[in-house]
Amino acid sequence: MTPIDLKGRLALVSGASRGIGYALALELARAGAHVIATARTQGGLEELDDAIRTAGGTATLVPMDLMSEDGIEQLGQIVNERWGKLDILLANAGALGELTPAAQVKAKTWQNVVGINLIAPARMIRAFEGPLLASDAGRAVFVSSGAAGSRRAFWAPYAASKAGLDALVQSWANEHVNNPGLRINVVYPGAMRTRMRAKAFPGEDPNSLPEPAALWPMVAELVSPECKRHGEIVSFRG
Repeated sequence: MTPIDLKGRLALVSGASRGIGYALALELARAGAHVIATARTQGGLEELDDAIRTAGGTATLVPMDLMSEDGIEQLGQIVNERWGKLDILLANAGALGELTPAAQVKAKTWQNVVGINLIAPARMIRAFEGPLLASDAGRAVFVSSGAAGSRRAFWAPYAASKAGLDALVQSWANEHVNNPGLRINVVYPGAMRTRMRAKAFPGEDPNSLPEPAALWPMVAELVSPECKRHGEIVSFRG
């Protein structure tokens, strides 16, 4: 793969303190983008910032709970006022919830999983569509899951919220099908060496799984100003 040049681009990554978000935020910075990194975990964000600086990149850290009442909207306003645009939105933050029979899922779990996996991305669309449209090549990538289609037993909150995310993003993409300045896509990472995967499959050997950074070539294509793909669900095939 030819290295992508993102110098002068502004990227926002949610769930950037670990796992896929951390790895892709670091790769975006290595490619030259200034990264706005958001997550609840301050320590993880500071580790990311150290790694980005070591790689010669730059970042703005925004500790934020996506479930807060107006944090996403305030961040959208700050991005618009400070930078006047957003070139790349990588909506990665996700919640697994508990793997349990659907009839036993508590209301709090439903609220948390649907809130993070579906409602927060919907609020991001509202907050960042304007800045993305102000870019000469706005790119939005949402990290979903094959669970949206497989709908395996005991995964009801996660599967339902990710299926809703796919519908949300593709509906939004269809609103901009005739706008070449904005490209919107969904990514299915598959099994990755992450904390969420270990929680879902505790008996699995993590060393048998690819590191999250393996996603970068695929994601790099989707965030590139030259990207032509739109409204697709793109699966990582290793």
